[in-house]
Amino acid sequence: MITNYDIIIIGGGPIGIACALEARKAGLSYLVLEKGCLVNSLYNYPANMTFFSTSERIEIGGVPFVSNNVKPNRSEALEYYRRVAVSNQLNIHLQEAVRDIRRTRFSPTDATDGFEVISANRTYQAANIILATGFYDIPVLMDIPGENLQKVTHYYKEPHFYAMQKVVVVGASNSAVDAALETWRKGAEVTMVIRGEGIGPRVKYWVKPDIENRIKEGSIKAYTHSTLSAIRQHEVDIRTPDGIVTIPNDYVIALTGYQPNFDFLRKVGIILSDDDRLQPFYDPETMETNIPGLYLAGVVCGGMNTHVWFIENSRVHAGMIIGNIMSSLPTP
Repeated sequence: MITNYDIIIIGGGPIGIACALEARKAGLSYLVLEKGCLVNSLYNYPANMTFFSTSERIEIGGVPFVSNNVKPNRSEALEYYRRVAVSNQLNIHLQEAVRDIRRTRFSPTDATDGFEVISANRTYQAANIILATGFYDIPVLMDIPGENLQKVTHYYKEPHFYAMQKVVVVGASNSAVDAALETWRKGAEVTMVIRGEGIGPRVKYWVKPDIENRIKEGSIKAYTHSTLSAIRQHEVDIRTPDGIVTIPNDYVIALTGYQPNFDFLRKVGIILSDDDRLQPFYDPETMETNIPGLYLAGVVCGGMNTHVWFIENSRVHAGMIIGNIMSSLPTP
């Protein structure tokens, strides 16, 4: 079964939903394909996560986001984006992964090129594609012995599981700090392994003093200028400025960052920069890639610089993209 759309949006996160709202407002036919649940990345955030942004800065489509707190939390965001999608009756297919995107011509007599989108369920055709796939699905690996053990995770959900256990947290970002503090408060013996000189500068300002004080008083042990070098079933090796330190360990929470699906971007033909950033090519005025009719939206635009784009500053991509698509349509 082949179905034609003006736009297919790949990714059902906040920015994908914002693109759908703009397409709907413009009277364009659209479909959102999401391989997981609605706002899948937010769903997989830590259960007690609080946003850095205030609620009005992560609103989409002009729909007010009313929060009980100055900074909304994960559960409030999940409810907000669900209400936006449901109340607007957005055309979203969940749990439907996209396997490939191919250039196609709709018919032998049609001179207009479009796209064929092959999902796990069926094949679609669209005149335009918006990739709003985020970056949270693929962790940046440490590439060390033992990283594949079941005791190692690159995602952190909630602290109770780690109560009364010896836990190593790798990283010094917001997620690492939250994991360290929450598991410590549930009775875990926590050790942080930090590549740099200390807690990251972008850690939430109301949390940073807490973690630094816990480290200073010795409640949480921290090895700075250090890396995890090996993981075994009951211990880990830490490479420090003073040499290898081996400590007992039950679990490793390796919050070393995440990255877009670069293999997929390359597969569909998007040019990436040849440096460590792996920056996808796009026109900053229109968000169109080197492939006419194929657009990027949201954090995927940053390549490995995943801290550059977030909901607050990339929600404008929706209007930019739909505006460009509308301007290219023939005048009636």
